[in-house]
Amino acid sequence: MKFTDTQLRYLRTQPLGRLATLAPDGGLQNNPVGFNIDDEHRILIGGYEMGRSRKFKNAQKHDQVAFVVDDLKSTNPWQPRMVEIRGTAEALTDIDPPMEGLSREILRITPARVIEYGLDA
Repeated sequence: MKFTDTQLRYLRTQPLGRLATLAPDGGLQNNPVGFNIDDEHRILIGGYEMGRSRKFKNAQKHDQVAFVVDDLKSTNPWQPRMVEIRGTAEALTDIDPPMEGLSREILRITPARVIEYGLDA
């Protein structure tokens, strides 16, 4: 699934998103993360010790994830904007990181469904 031009423009202006993963015990974890978008419109999430993180280990066991990027364009009038990406995550190792200084593990999210709100307002 590809992002629309509007979704891409918005996502590329945002520094953080929130990644929700499912732990092996059935508990949910939701973390703020930095991200990049690759040429195939997949979300790339790296970290300084990504391979040791709970989110990485969760994705190794259960690949279904949700990723949300949101902000407020204005508070008066109230204008929230967001993109929610539901899809599958691959926990990859020995990969060139998306940013210098990050570890060689990344999460790569392939969107299956994209929901947006307020981007055209």
